[in-house]
Amino acid sequence: MAEYELELRALPHDMDHPEGVAVAPDGRVHAGGEAGQIYRVDLEAESCEVIADTGGFITGLAHDSAGNIFACDVGNQAVMRISPDGAIDVYSRGNADQGMRVPNYPAFDRVGNLYVSDSGSWAQRDGFIWRIGPGGEAEVWDRQACGFTNGLCMTPDGQALIVVESSPPCIARVPICSDGSAGQREKLLGLPRSVPDGVAFDREGRLYISVYTPSIIYRLERDGSLTTLYEEWERFLLDSATNVAFAGPDLKTLLVANLDGRKLLRAEVQVPGMPLNYPQLPD
Repeated sequence: MAEYELELRALPHDMDHPEGVAVAPDGRVHAGGEAGQIYRVDLEAESCEVIADTGGFITGLAHDSAGNIFACDVGNQAVMRISPDGAIDVYSRGNADQGMRVPNYPAFDRVGNLYVSDSGSWAQRDGFIWRIGPGGEAEVWDRQACGFTNGLCMTPDGQALIVVESSPPCIARVPICSDGSAGQREKLLGLPRSVPDGVAFDREGRLYISVYTPSIIYRLERDGSLTTLYEEWERFLLDSATNVAFAGPDLKTLLVANLDGRKLLRAEVQVPGMPLNYPQLPD
């Protein structure tokens, strides 16, 4: 295998095809399983336990300041809220005009709005993005980024949302206007003959991009060039990369979820990840 900047290794725990991975404000890692499992991982002890089971299919995850997990659940067509002790309730199923169909990935802004991609049907360009206010009221926020709307992250300045569109494959930017509405979508990068999935910024403003197929981790540099950090066509280790997250006390551990595998992967990086938003929400 060629030498790449990332040296990936698998965590020892078997999981049920993890797609989502996210880091709580206390540093603990959570991942989701395809039968609704919520896993809690301690990276230092390399321990893993199932703390809850929604009975659905968990995709992306996010956290608030209290450590509650907000899990996109395709099986239940909802965003589920899981408390740190494992209690489960429904945070949102959409609204009276539109129910959630394929909730895929959530990302909080600084004031507690939760942006959620709803992927729609493959190749039909009917995806969109929800915005769920801190009180749980949901609205359709953007329909421009519609190509199987997938992974999300806030830009470092909090002024826009970076959106993965998996089909046709590209990375897009949707500004957040001063009134909270969605601005004009801008295509940042095309990724032909691939299925991009997850995105996360580091503190230098470089964007890490995980690709489901072929199994690749890219980094979009600030000058617009694209660096291949890891690629594995055999898919022995990196097996259909989905979400990525920065973990560890210094945010210098990159975690990668593998939907078609049974492990989370980790690699140490030189530049730490951009800290996430962990808003305080009403009870």
